[in-house]
Amino acid sequence: MRKEYRAKHEIIQIGAVLLDETMTVTDRISILVRPEYGWIDPFIEKLTGISQAQVIGAPMLDEAMGQFLAWLPKEEVTAVSWSMTDRQQFVKEFQAKELSYPEMDMLFDGWVDCQEIFTKKVLAGRCYSLSEALIAADIDGEGRTHDGLADAYNTALLYAKMETEEELALNPYYAIACREEKEDTLSVSLGELFKGLDFQVAFA
Repeated sequence: MRKEYRAKHEIIQIGAVLLDETMTVTDRISILVRPEYGWIDPFIEKLTGISQAQVIGAPMLDEAMGQFLAWLPKEEVTAVSWSMTDRQQFVKEFQAKELSYPEMDMLFDGWVDCQEIFTKKVLAGRCYSLSEALIAADIDGEGRTHDGLADAYNTALLYAKMETEEELALNPYYAIACREEKEDTLSVSLGELFKGLDFQVAFA
């Protein structure tokens, strides 16, 4: 009898790319992972493009992690992802399946949230999705959203741009729309603030 699984989701794909010191993509990897306790339902298949049939012969997480860690360079690396969701999923699933990898512990310690960096760069008052951020940063993304490898590659492109540009160059149409959105928001906010008040203006 299988032990009860204590996490809500399971990893079905590990996708990653490598950036060198010049912020150039030098390698990429994609590993499908067979769920141990669940299956891929139609919603997840539509979201990710990965079907249950595709993972039938795929390795389970422990074996997939062995392949991924063997692919990583031996020198020190830093993990970067769009938001901290990937890190959280790794941590929760490793705990639930009683898996441990010292190499991953080192990655967890220095994990970088690309979404947080982008939000600070554009002085945004909300969190952006990766696809929105790519458009705003004038980057032509690759592949489909929620494909692990495509998301990793696109995150790498955005991260590289933010690291190499002193001031992040934005899509000019986005910059105009963003400015108009802030002006509209300010106008609405002031209008709501003073709604119902009777102003008397005195001239000296």
